[in-house]
Amino acid sequence: MRIEDIQFLYEYNYWANHKILSAAGMLTEEQYLAPREYGHGGVRDTLVHILSAEWIWRVRCEEQVFPAAVLNAEDFPSLEVLQQRWQQEEGRMRGYVAGLSDEALDRKVMYRTTGGEVHENVLWHLLVHVVNHGTEHRSTVAGYLTDEGHTPGDLDLVYFARGDSRK
Repeated sequence: MRIEDIQFLYEYNYWANHKILSAAGMLTEEQYLAPREYGHGGVRDTLVHILSAEWIWRVRCEEQVFPAAVLNAEDFPSLEVLQQRWQQEEGRMRGYVAGLSDEALDRKVMYRTTGGEVHENVLWHLLVHVVNHGTEHRSTVAGYLTDEGHTPGDLDLVYFARGDSRK
């Protein structure tokens, strides 16, 4: 894996996040907060889950900090509050990824889960995991948004790669 590949994946990740957040901006507060039967509980809760994963993996990999808990959805009562935190985290992750080299991607990272388990993985595996995790859960949110009449459009990587922002 090359750093250019990781940077491309993160550009895609944030393109797709922005599409989801833009569509979520069309929801009422009630729709944003409403629990759902699948996923992580609803639009807000699933978006916080995605953001939480991006944050927790960055601090594990970059700072060797091992948070004991994920972000709490209750701390994000509005989409605006969530977007502000996400913008900060996106900037931090972009800065972290920009400072990596091809060689750094192959190093092993030791980390502790929120449950206290110790694991070790290759850095690029963890970085790709973050993008893949976001893709999985964005699809759930896209379904919620579509159900409410606010589809984010296609989120496929191929549309991003082609520069097709109309989809």
